[in-house]
Amino acid sequence: MRRTLPVLVAVALSLTITAEAVGAGYATRTLRQGASGSDVRVLQRYLDEAGYDTSADGQFGPATRRSVMSFESAEQRTVNGSASRAEQRMVRARASAAGGDEPPEAPTEKAYIGSDGLAVAPSSAPDEVQAIIEAGNAIARKPYKYGGGHARWNDSGYDCSGSVSYALHAAGLLNRALDSTGFMSWGEAGRGTWITIRSNPSHAYMIVAGLRFDTSARRQTGTRWSEQMRSASGYRGRHPDGL
Repeated sequence: MRRTLPVLVAVALSLTITAEAVGAGYATRTLRQGASGSDVRVLQRYLDEAGYDTSADGQFGPATRRSVMSFESAEQRTVNGSASRAEQRMVRARASAAGGDEPPEAPTEKAYIGSDGLAVAPSSAPDEVQAIIEAGNAIARKPYKYGGGHARWNDSGYDCSGSVSYALHAAGLLNRALDSTGFMSWGEAGRGTWITIRSNPSHAYMIVAGLRFDTSARRQTGTRWSEQMRSASGYRGRHPDGL
């Protein structure tokens, strides 16, 4: 059956919307009511730090829209409740001026691997790190499965990027599973304070609180956790904003 032009346009639009929502970096797209993702969470945090009471849940709902409108009014911008890329940068600048954009505190202690092969998070770790480690433990012994974790979150096995996606999703940092190539442009560039994703077109792994979370570690440790690092040569480093 031949697809009509309206159907093709609808499919293309759907793919565009999906691509925008997956792992979008901060201030790389206009955010409006109905949007969700890690960049929404960052905007909400900056709004709150700039003095506009906002809960950072990653969902751009009516409350976030009101905060954006208050910001737009105070900055003498067009008041429409949609945060343009320029306005997102302005919010970040105002949060920084208010003292809320300080670098994240460096870990004072690292995670370690217990006798059961599972990771134990340091008590000083942020909530997102605690959630990542808890989720990583839940699938640490699951077998490697090509494509696992991409069609559904709860799977019988996980591949490298599916494993990392599962853990990040549990912490509210990722909406949809990414492959290793997708992680190469996800989040912020460089090494993070608590979390670093290393990826290239064929593999992805994560360093969290000083531990490596990697499907290849199962051959040595029996779980995805390892205290031994691997060479970062040939890998691109990315991290969630603020972590």
